Amino acid sequence: MKEVLLIIDFGSQYTQLIARRVRELNVCSEIIPFDKFKSLPTHVKGVILSGGPASVNNIDAPTIDLSLIRKHVPLLALCYGAQLIASKIGGHVETSNNREYGRSTLSLVHENNLFNSVSKKSQVWMSHADTILELPQDAYIIASTDDVNIAAFSINNENTFALQFHPEVYHTTCGKLILSNFLINICDFHQNWTSDSFITSTVEKLKNEVGSQKVLMALSGGVDSTVAAVLLHKAIGNNLFCVFVDNGLLRKNEYQDVLKAYEHIGLNIRGVDASLEFLKNLSNIVDPEKKRKIIGSTFINIFESVSQEYSGIKFLGQGTIYPDVIESISGTGGPSETIKSHHNVGGLPEKMDLQIVEPLKKLFKDEVRRVGLALGIDPAIINRHPFPGPGLAIRIMGEVNSDKIAILQDVDFIFIKYLKEHNLYHDVWQAGAILLGDNSVGVMGDGRTYEKVVALRAVASTDGMTADWVHLPHDFLAKVSNEIINKVKGVNRVVYDISSKPPATIEWE
Repeated sequence: MKEVLLIIDFGSQYTQLIARRVRELNVCSEIIPFDKFKSLPTHVKGVILSGGPASVNNIDAPTIDLSLIRKHVPLLALCYGAQLIASKIGGHVETSNNREYGRSTLSLVHENNLFNSVSKKSQVWMSHADTILELPQDAYIIASTDDVNIAAFSINNENTFALQFHPEVYHTTCGKLILSNFLINICDFHQNWTSDSFITSTVEKLKNEVGSQKVLMALSGGVDSTVAAVLLHKAIGNNLFCVFVDNGLLRKNEYQDVLKAYEHIGLNIRGVDASLEFLKNLSNIVDPEKKRKIIGSTFINIFESVSQEYSGIKFLGQGTIYPDVIESISGTGGPSETIKSHHNVGGLPEKMDLQIVEPLKKLFKDEVRRVGLALGIDPAIINRHPFPGPGLAIRIMGEVNSDKIAILQDVDFIFIKYLKEHNLYHDVWQAGAILLGDNSVGVMGDGRTYEKVVALRAVASTDGMTADWVHLPHDFLAKVSNEIINKVKGVNRVVYDISSKPPATIEWE
């Protein structure tokens, strides 16, 4: 049986990040909502309790039976999880006079295996409103900060540890070391969760899930759907039928380019031009969420229609990844807020004739890329910038029509071409152009113009959950701007987006 680190989710915005950090240490992790945790599976070698937005002093505060974990396997509790342990076994937790959020300096006050090789003083990241004022019996402080006396504690004679800070975030400089100490030295994981092991286990799982049934695979030309398709092909072979739909919202020449790129992969692929149907359904639609849901339902209608042309199609395969799930709905069934619906998750209709199969829905983008390379997929496909499933519809502010799409396709084509020609493409995680809803006054040939504004967006990221804008050279931006305004009719102004995620998102809608 595989070794698993179980993460119990109390609704923290960082829960998926915990899973990511664990996997970076080559340990398999699984997330379960707190209200679904009823027993400890035999293959679990350790447990992490996540943070959460609630207060342990609320009447309806999320809780679990800690006796199912303590003294059975090592336990690491973070933020809300730490407060829960303190509160449940005799400590005292109250709302703090000053909410501690952001960077803080951690000082070690007691030797402990969890902090092995950690500096006596280091930077950590805090995010909590409640604070632990009194420890339960048999517990002792192992670290403090300037503002919080009980920043970390342990319990005598058991491998139970509680941290008021978040070791999973990058701002906690010793975070990876702390997690490594817990996973490797305390839980004794063997660090055998790799891309190859993921491929082996996923193919086996797909064989069991799909069996001899047929799958219609929705291809987009991007890394996610391509990797998902190759995994499905390894599992079910000729029972996989791939479809690439032109929704009229693709980049310039992308429909033809993608079909050509797939010729050498060995998958059974067909193209479907449904651009007129998508544009008709999006007519007069301005609200971003409505756009996404219309695109999602239109895709499903097309795939269900195409499936009728084959005998016995039961499943629809998708390249859904973790960030899609996290932003659309709760990835674990726990409490979360929808940031935006992705066409392949929150945009799906409630009733469908096809069952969904998503081999990658627990992976982040960089993990998908590693799996793709391990599968032997062409690096040119694996290293392509992400492109949103709803396409240019969510890069056009306001109503979508063919004229706006044509303008944006030309702008985007110039931007991406220049990035490649100036060897900047691979310094950027994702780049694209956005067509703003308002016009601006300009002057061309001594005449007044009143035309569109486009924004260029280029970000650096590892997983799409957070991102920072890329500091492209000013002379490069000047050349791109000049080329766009001179070559794209209908545009007289170019701006550059310098906002990070958060507070912004990578896409504008």
